[in-house]
Amino acid sequence: MRKPILFCIDDDPQVLRAVMRDVRSHYRKDYRIIGTESAGEGLQLLAELQKKGEAVALFLSDQRMPEMLGVEFLEKAMHYFPDAKRVLLTAYSDTEAAIRAINEVQLDYYLMKPWDPPEEKLYPVINDLLEDWRANFNPDLAGLKVVGFQYSPLSHDIKDFLSANLFPYGWIDVETNETAFSFMQLHGLTTKDMPVVITEDGKSLIKPKLEDLAKELGLSTSARAEVYDVAIIGAGPAGLAAAVYGGSEGLKTLLIEKHAPGGQAGTSSRIENYLGFPNGLSGSDLSRRALSQATKFGVEIVSPREVTKIVNQGNYKTLTLSNEETVNTRSIVVTTGVQYRQLNAPGMSEYTGAGIYYGAAMTEAASTAGRSVHVVGGGNSAGQGALYLAKFAKQVYISIRRPDLSSSMSSYLIEQIDAVDNITVLPFTEIIEAHGENQRLTHLTIRNNETKSESKEEAGAFFIFIGAKPYTEWITDLIKDEKGFVATGQDLSRFDQYKQVWKLQRDPYLLETCVPGIFAAGDVRSGAMNRVASAVGEGAMSISLVHKYLAEN
Repeated sequence: MRKPILFCIDDDPQVLRAVMRDVRSHYRKDYRIIGTESAGEGLQLLAELQKKGEAVALFLSDQRMPEMLGVEFLEKAMHYFPDAKRVLLTAYSDTEAAIRAINEVQLDYYLMKPWDPPEEKLYPVINDLLEDWRANFNPDLAGLKVVGFQYSPLSHDIKDFLSANLFPYGWIDVETNETAFSFMQLHGLTTKDMPVVITEDGKSLIKPKLEDLAKELGLSTSARAEVYDVAIIGAGPAGLAAAVYGGSEGLKTLLIEKHAPGGQAGTSSRIENYLGFPNGLSGSDLSRRALSQATKFGVEIVSPREVTKIVNQGNYKTLTLSNEETVNTRSIVVTTGVQYRQLNAPGMSEYTGAGIYYGAAMTEAASTAGRSVHVVGGGNSAGQGALYLAKFAKQVYISIRRPDLSSSMSSYLIEQIDAVDNITVLPFTEIIEAHGENQRLTHLTIRNNETKSESKEEAGAFFIFIGAKPYTEWITDLIKDEKGFVATGQDLSRFDQYKQVWKLQRDPYLLETCVPGIFAAGDVRSGAMNRVASAVGEGAMSISLVHKYLAEN
């Protein structure tokens, strides 16, 4: 949090300099000192400070000012920061006005000019007032704020984007937050404007597109160089590892991500079987650490930006981005990973983002407090998500089609789930319909495939983890297996078209696709192990193979 402010105002420049000198010398360690000679300018500045979510701890105002009297200024200043302490600087002849101000503007103290020595006549008074202010001060949300409706899909998209990109923010629910109305009035907003992102400098972004929000937050959405040694498409664990090793080994490296770093692993609340972290770590923590490493080694990161096309031009490849910009590179590593499959049942698309979420959706976990939530899926991601949700929700139900979790989930997760009282596993079960009111999910129809019985159950939220499919629809020139995963290395030889497209005398490298110089790593690759550690290993290995390819060309 930023330091609170001590606000000084005096129309006499010499007096203002003197008071600010004394205040700054004693309080600058814990407070910011702001001063102005104009009452009108001071009120404008207070309005801006309020919009930015700043805190003013104390006003120190001269009484006799030509623009307005100090008492009048303090009265107006109260509208912006009503909890700030108020001190009036007066001459002997103005003590009567100062005494009246104690009742009129709840003046906390008045000081006679001059206040020398400050150790006796200034600091003890301010110390006492600031101690009292701090004891009652409840800081507002600092930094970014998102204002909107809990069950708005666009609100969810914005919160998910900020969270995934590691931007802390405060969430203000228009329907439940007591301060929402006054906050909207302050920024001149109505419910029709929702959702709104308030930046740290007080700027209001109404229903922003994610790309515009990214630019406002300082993310780079365009590549800067004319040509790169390697371009990595996708910033999951494999892509982040490739970026770290590419940058650390001196390659001019570009990392392109369509949404946020971390991929599916980045949404995990806890990864407990990753080497070197016996207590586990969250996916966001792993992403943050990897991004810091990549940035340290000079990797250029473009996000959010999607690659829509790859054109092979011999020793160079050209990527076309979603904004029609192009990027030239000597080699490519495809690490686009996988995405959760959609659940095709009535009502699912209607309430997606409004109570129905794909993946862990950690941003929505707190909103499930006191409610029953449902999870569908039997893999590790579903187990990790259920354990995290159980910290907030009244009850978590895991629906699986199998008789138990043993065939699809790691044993350590099964043991943890068994030990949590408010998690219930529903075997032989599937969700067949979603119901809602007021554009939000309220109930789910659940069917037991063993007894053929159906029931309509209350659902505060529904989280879907039903397997994954590779994100490769946009790739047209690479050989893919029957499920859409990219084929690499020796595995290419089992495809009929391989001999038609591979023209080099050497065989493809281990992670190389059917196009020389284009590699695939991580979950997007056919035959991958679908573990964070193996994805990281393949990402690192891909850079070694990139070096071999570049040495040939």
